[in-house]
Amino acid sequence: MAGERPGAWFGFGFCGFGQALGSGRGRQVRNPEPLRAGVDVCRVSASWSYTAFVTRAGRLELSGSTNGAAEDCRDAWASEGLLVVIRTGTESGTELQAWTPGSALRGAPLWTQKLAPEAEVEDQARDESGAGSLPLLPGACAYVSPQPPFSRTLVPELRARRLELGAEHVLLLCAPGQVFSWGGGRHGQLGHGTLEAELEPRLLEALQGLPMAEVAAGGWHSVCVSETGDIYIWGWNESGQLALPARNLAEDKKIFTEEGLNEDGSEVNRISGAEDGAPAPFIAVQPFPALLDLPLGSDVVKASCGSRHTAVVTRTGELYTWGWGSKEAWRNLLPVMTGCHWTFGTLSLALEAFWLQSPGFTEQAPAGGGCKPYPLLAAIHGLHGKVARSIGEDGKEAHLTSGKYGQLGHKDSTSVDQPCLVEYFVEKQLQVKTVTCGPWNTYVYAVEKEKI
Repeated sequence: MAGERPGAWFGFGFCGFGQALGSGRGRQVRNPEPLRAGVDVCRVSASWSYTAFVTRAGRLELSGSTNGAAEDCRDAWASEGLLVVIRTGTESGTELQAWTPGSALRGAPLWTQKLAPEAEVEDQARDESGAGSLPLLPGACAYVSPQPPFSRTLVPELRARRLELGAEHVLLLCAPGQVFSWGGGRHGQLGHGTLEAELEPRLLEALQGLPMAEVAAGGWHSVCVSETGDIYIWGWNESGQLALPARNLAEDKKIFTEEGLNEDGSEVNRISGAEDGAPAPFIAVQPFPALLDLPLGSDVVKASCGSRHTAVVTRTGELYTWGWGSKEAWRNLLPVMTGCHWTFGTLSLALEAFWLQSPGFTEQAPAGGGCKPYPLLAAIHGLHGKVARSIGEDGKEAHLTSGKYGQLGHKDSTSVDQPCLVEYFVEKQLQVKTVTCGPWNTYVYAVEKEKI
């Protein structure tokens, strides 16, 4: 990524906590903008409320809801509940350190682990190809978990070369190019054709015989890229993040007329109002990997997923994005209380950051504990300030309106369910080399195109 040609990092999307994202004006950046200190950055890891930047000189800087810095850092992985850092030059050599983000890297870490010298040598060799970074640990025998135990072992037979964590699931790319998945599967994000969870790594049989080069895990969707540049995508399509027709992007006030399953197992619904008068289909859940074609048949080399958006880089350096770009109103987002149970329609994006990362918050009130007031409403109200009405004992649904974030980089905040070229980099004669998505924002490294 250092390259011979001049390059820089760019950012766009949500920056409501003051993340270093372009100019940082307001709560969003809708068009790619250079990071103020982007030239020196070599790695970026973005959580919902803050971002971790690692410079080529080994300095780690945090920006957003928490701020801090540390020296002698080789890699960092950010989540709302945990910040994990690989640090060199400590008294015991190279260490894995786990911090609470709010600590701002001051005081003592939550947990440390000395990295074995042989793992270091192997990891440095892997790092030359850009593989093997966090959350996969050096030596590829364990990975980071945001919940204790912070380091979880992998069986050596998997020979992992890349690992990605979604909100509830894990994707692993092994050395021969096979893909394994495990964890929650309620949105089809595991790719095994069911909505069932998997406690142990399970091979994606649908991709057998197709060597993969990249994997990416979103909130509840998954992407992998083959060695020949083909994209396979599966999981939840609530906002068009699979580049398949999405319900939430259909026109308002359509009447649902039919539900069923395709032959490949994907969940299909139909709404009235197609141009030819026939019911128009959309895909809610795609439980098997589906082949996706980019415009002009472009080959893909990099992929990354946000909570509900997807970004890929082509072999020729173009950036395509699709999925959730944000809307004026969030409908059916907050939980509805019925009796002593919390039921969820579409999980609110605020809940993705708090509820999924916070131990003790469940969809159901504790047995025998009676109904408890929902603990996150105050946090959500403080962040957005626009709760139209709260959840009452009558069980009526609450609504929450939001600003627009522009994490797709198309100069607006429109959600799309098909791959769209980010024209900014074409207009600026820049070749995109890599992309890293945060939950609601996107970071891109690009270099000047070679002059012919």
